[in-house]
Amino acid sequence: MFRSLPFRKPLPLVVSALIVLVMSVPLTGGADQNLNAPTVRDSSAVATDTSGPRPHPDAVANIHPPGEVDKPELVPFVVPDPQTLDGLVVDETEAVLVGTWQYSTHTPPWVGLGYLHDQKTNKGKSSVTFTPDLPQAGLYEVRLSHCYNVRRSINTPVTIHHADGQKTMRINQQQVPKHGRLFRSLGTFRFEAGQKGWVRISNDGTDGKYVIADAVQFIRQPDTRRQSDGT
Repeated sequence: MFRSLPFRKPLPLVVSALIVLVMSVPLTGGADQNLNAPTVRDSSAVATDTSGPRPHPDAVANIHPPGEVDKPELVPFVVPDPQTLDGLVVDETEAVLVGTWQYSTHTPPWVGLGYLHDQKTNKGKSSVTFTPDLPQAGLYEVRLSHCYNVRRSINTPVTIHHADGQKTMRINQQQVPKHGRLFRSLGTFRFEAGQKGWVRISNDGTDGKYVIADAVQFIRQPDTRRQSDGT
């Protein structure tokens, strides 16, 4: 319990004025200078990392908090940094989106920040196009990443536009991908250097199921290897 302080008589007017004058003089040194200035912390502690990838601006935000996953045993297969993979990887952050796509991290594994799904809506009107900037012409194995479960489409259309034409195939996204439970091979195709080729995922003919779009990997192959379709 607090104790009441004894009553003291008011200070003389001259003394009160002197106290006010002294308190109004700014300090010129010491640790308490600029008492009213905002606190500045070490810049390394407050700096925001702007070097990493940002979510695609055209995608709907993820609704799942970090750590909320349906298959925790598959988290070790997540690849946070696409640059650690072989070849050239185009993630969804660099893709061109048509229609409505939403981010998710509910079902691992994935590449980078997470994966996109089509919300089971706008069937036949949504697509994601991955365009690599290949350093040289030649044969490349094309791999597509996607997570898998019974809610996924079993006939997702994927189109590869390459130097010798264009091929469309349908893949079952309920199947476990062969490479690291994440990537499946679409085949080996010849590409020109630069940004002349692309891979497109669409949701045409996938009613009632989710279509997943995550990343596409291009792995250079020896020129002696013949072009082949999905393996």
